Amino acid sequence: MPNMQIWNDLAKPPEWALKKITAGRLKGKSDINPQWRYEAMTKQFGLCGEGWKYTIDKLWVEQAAHGCIMAFALITLCVKNGDAWTEGIPGIGGNQMVQVESAGLHSNDECYKMAVTDALSVACKMIGVGADVYKGLSDSKYSNPPEGAPTSGDDNKPWLNETMPAFLKARKALLSGEKKLLDIRKVYKVSKKIAELLEAPDKDGCPINEPPPLEENGLPF
Repeated sequence: MPNMQIWNDLAKPPEWALKKITAGRLKGKSDINPQWRYEAMTKQFGLCGEGWKYTIDKLWVEQAAHGCIMAFALITLCVKNGDAWTEGIPGIGGNQMVQVESAGLHSNDECYKMAVTDALSVACKMIGVGADVYKGLSDSKYSNPPEGAPTSGDDNKPWLNETMPAFLKARKALLSGEKKLLDIRKVYKVSKKIAELLEAPDKDGCPINEPPPLEENGLPF
């Protein structure tokens, strides 16, 4: 089979397989429906286990910034090339196991499944699955925004909540007059509820003593 035939057959997802991302830093882009990948692989090579297969070689977690915990997966993908199996194609994927949201920490009980799905997408793209998307030929999460298009840096900030050590430091800085709420919002996303807690008059449960020492960036956290 010519080298590029399989690649070209798998390169372009149909419109139904491109899902719009409605929130976060990728808002407005499109993601590839993983079910289309499996359908495309089955159409090209045969049933999973007969024409293509994969093994889950490793699952692990790593601590990330601001209390987040990431789950990762390493998989190996093989496909039938004629009557023989190819060498293994590795893929590493990840997803959040514990993420910081406006209401606090949120645990994701499907993190490993999502990490494996992500790892499969990484391996599949090595043989051309969804290649047009990864090359930026469609409005996907992998394509760059047009030159001069506005971007939202706020989407990259973590949510501030009262369980974080930074919350008390920010509150002390606000009530002591060292910082304003706008300064806090430059570092964190702050919900209306958290903003009210930050600016509420001092109570016995949240004493305000000396202002915290400032870091090199001029912020107390």
